[in-house]
Amino acid sequence: MIQTSITQLYNAHIDVSGVDERKLMRKVDWRTIPWLSFLYLLCFLDRTSIGNAKLYNMEQDLHITDTQYLIALTIFFFSYSIFEVWSTLGMRWMLGTFEAGLYPGVNYYLSCWYKRSEFGVRAAIFFSAATVSGAFGGLLAAAISKMDGVGGKPAWAWIFILEGLATVIAGALSFWIIVDFPDTATFLTETERTVVIRRLQSDDQFSAAGEQLKWGYIKKSLLDWKTWVAMMVYTGSDMPLYAFALFLPSIINQASLGYDATPANLLTVPVYVLACIVTCTVGYLADKYGHRGWFNLGFLCLAAAGYIILLVSRNATLSYVAVYMAACGIYPNIPNTVAWASNNVEGSYKRSVSLAMVISLGNINGAVSSNVYRANQTPWYPMGHGLVLMYICFGFIANVTYQYMLKAENARRDRGERDEIIEGMSGGLEINGRFASVEEAKREKGDEWSGYRYTL
Repeated sequence: MIQTSITQLYNAHIDVSGVDERKLMRKVDWRTIPWLSFLYLLCFLDRTSIGNAKLYNMEQDLHITDTQYLIALTIFFFSYSIFEVWSTLGMRWMLGTFEAGLYPGVNYYLSCWYKRSEFGVRAAIFFSAATVSGAFGGLLAAAISKMDGVGGKPAWAWIFILEGLATVIAGALSFWIIVDFPDTATFLTETERTVVIRRLQSDDQFSAAGEQLKWGYIKKSLLDWKTWVAMMVYTGSDMPLYAFALFLPSIINQASLGYDATPANLLTVPVYVLACIVTCTVGYLADKYGHRGWFNLGFLCLAAAGYIILLVSRNATLSYVAVYMAACGIYPNIPNTVAWASNNVEGSYKRSVSLAMVISLGNINGAVSSNVYRANQTPWYPMGHGLVLMYICFGFIANVTYQYMLKAENARRDRGERDEIIEGMSGGLEINGRFASVEEAKREKGDEWSGYRYTL
């Protein structure tokens, strides 16, 4: 027996009949998504521009070895995931430190505005800025390379200077542009805020009207099996993502294609454009039809096929086609996994910690991806492609596991095995807790409440 009850109406005294819900959500979209996506474009551009700059004699000018270059890539991911003092190659460390909160923070922020069936496409549009940055980064690097020698600085230095300056300016403007959470957002009227929050509560997001911080919520996130399995799911796509983004220019430049720096950077552009289109399409379809796990599995298979071809191919054209397959197989899984993990956690504080943990573990594995493509393995990079393929297979297994466990838990709730004892109502098991009302059970248990169903 599943306990049910009508959720207490938020701002019951306010009449919302005159609000056009679709028009309201378009207003929210335009106020949140474009600027956040632009910020992530700059964020991802900053962290991957080193791959573009490498092609313009950066290593030779700095007198660094391939190993030192790989260390520069790697150190970013430690500070991006944790905060400890490190002493080597400090600028990449600081870049990771200051960018650490953006991706998990924005995804958590968006999850507080949209229903579970609406979040995926917004997360995909936001994340697609990463693919756009790949295309834009190649074009921008090719254009900036014309400044070689200006002010006595080489082309690779101007890439870092100009892209970094844009990020600093955008960061300062964000203080005035980014809006608050739904219950306090000043760009909405009180009636509009009420509609947004009621929509979320009707979607079993009981904490939408605000939640008081309790350390128990944090503990629940740390002990929740879903957090740890979702971390494995995310890792299976995130390591391949960083390996792809950091080394694509080098792969095209050396792995059988043999193009010079500028043509190699330009050849990355259509790869990222297609990946962007596929990412947004998958986000929309997964929201519309559900089954996020099946989408992940299908595109992991596509990515695996791409890397198998890269491993065995010695033909330039075939290898370039495989790069498209790899990009389209990897990129859609990142926002889809974040949406999937977010969909299955209720409680604003618990969700914020869970998303941070999921994304942090994936980012730590970026340290692995920074070291798998070594100069002594050009032009075919067998170790790099092989390790990425291994992570993709790991992700496939983790996805199947997550789907199975979520489905099994939903079945237990359908059978009444998770029902709580609610005063004045029949049924329920003492082991699942005793509550004065269903409202109290929802508030205290979050996604553990017997009426909550996980997204598959």
